[in-house]
Amino acid sequence: MTADIYKPLIVQSDMTLLLETNNASYESARDELSAFAEMVKSPEYVHTYKMTSISLWNAASAGVKSTDILASLERYSKYPISQTVIARLTQISDRYGKVRICKEQDELFLETDDLYIMAQLCAEKSVSKFFVNPPQDTRVKINAVFRGHIKQALMNIQFPPEDLAGYADGEALLFDLNNTVFQLRDYQRVAVCAFRAGGKGDHGVIVLPCGAGKTIVGIKAMAELKTETLILTTSITAVRQWISELLHKTNLSPELIGEYSGEKKDIKPITISTYQIISAKDRAGEQNHFKLFSERNWGFIIYDEVHTLPAPVFRITAELQAKRRLGLTATLVREDGHETDVFALIGPKRHEMSWKVLEGQGWIAQAECFEIRIPLPNDLKMPYAIAPKREKFRIAAENPAKLPIINKLLTKHKDAHILIIGVYLQQLEHIAKTLSVPIITGKTNNKDRETLYTRFKNGEFSILVVSKVANFAIDLPDANVALEVSGSFGSRQEEAQRLGRILRPKKDENKAYFYTIVSRDTREEDFSMHRQLFLTEQGYPYKIIGPEEDEK
Repeated sequence: MTADIYKPLIVQSDMTLLLETNNASYESARDELSAFAEMVKSPEYVHTYKMTSISLWNAASAGVKSTDILASLERYSKYPISQTVIARLTQISDRYGKVRICKEQDELFLETDDLYIMAQLCAEKSVSKFFVNPPQDTRVKINAVFRGHIKQALMNIQFPPEDLAGYADGEALLFDLNNTVFQLRDYQRVAVCAFRAGGKGDHGVIVLPCGAGKTIVGIKAMAELKTETLILTTSITAVRQWISELLHKTNLSPELIGEYSGEKKDIKPITISTYQIISAKDRAGEQNHFKLFSERNWGFIIYDEVHTLPAPVFRITAELQAKRRLGLTATLVREDGHETDVFALIGPKRHEMSWKVLEGQGWIAQAECFEIRIPLPNDLKMPYAIAPKREKFRIAAENPAKLPIINKLLTKHKDAHILIIGVYLQQLEHIAKTLSVPIITGKTNNKDRETLYTRFKNGEFSILVVSKVANFAIDLPDANVALEVSGSFGSRQEEAQRLGRILRPKKDENKAYFYTIVSRDTREEDFSMHRQLFLTEQGYPYKIIGPEEDEK
């Protein structure tokens, strides 16, 4: 086997791809691979990608055929591609669209061109239970109410359907963008075009880094669809940020925009709510707020931070497949493995932009990540040794030796806007009291939260302690240093969101610094390594340092 040493790619039989970064063809190869493979890790010299069922189906949904993928691999591969890879790639990729959901008049049908496939579907009870009557050759009528459920069932048996049934228009809502302040960046324009797919898309997910302007993408999509819209997000703070952005960047009047939250229940042509209120149960165990989905003739639903979508909203979304749907997120990583449900119920990934590419273009801040490892104090070593596993993590996370490190970092970054982030309230309250700085937790009412966020943005104080409530959708553009003192075990999603709090582009030096402080030789160190995986995949290496090095 002769290698073409001038090519940057090695295609391995397990469907992984190794891409050399110091090759002249690296950038063009990277751009092509991103269309059909998921990045696994990206250290300095060789990046690893993986072709998975979801990545190949995402590509197929965007019109990238198996022959196109093979052509890309052959263009960049040092070695001939094994027959195993060719067969597996072709089999997985070509399964997308073998089954189609179509609409005729007001009835839905499941169609295929292959009698053998229809026989398989009939034999699968998880699929055939949604048939209204026996199939006629390669076509069978299905109940429109179960459009989402049958898509999930088909995904589970490796037949991702192409949904061609279209959408209800919803109630029209005409408005214009305020072009004096609404500026669409090139990558945002590409994202909207990918979502619309020439009018044939209008369902799917856009993946952009924190601080890259996902809200702008959502507003542009709304302006193109011009229909009543329901927006779901993670918190009341995020709800009000959406309202502020809509009022600032469009000619929509306040009377057309409603907040549906624990504090208000306004339902307007554009309504913004939270996943928490939608999923909330009353004393009888009923989820009465689900009625919001049928209160108006919505033509469009936006799922902000779609990677956090809770199970109850997945369930109701399965019944909303006649609505246009847009998911926005910085990462599709889900620790529960429900990425396939996002694909089936919201739609395929339509566009993704590399964090490092946007950093290189200056659209997000350049970030440096550090892990500071400190020892447990002697008086905690024995309690840690005999504690149950879960309690071990908490002892390590609340290590009091972290406070002197925090003080050193505050001195080092004395002119910065700093967020101190953690999960354990007792620890955070102690830090805030010791430093005499404000704190925001789940106990802080919404009015006080907004006041503190505003004062921080205005520069009235430069240090803010925050709990998990600040993980998502908080607009603090001047924050440029984050100190993570405790995390949610091994959540990659949380780590990415926390770095995202400091990635918005800066007016002066476009730099940000992310420190995570962990107890050495403990379970916290193990979980920290897992939390960092997504960010290291995106090209953010963590410099591991000891407590004596943080002053350098």
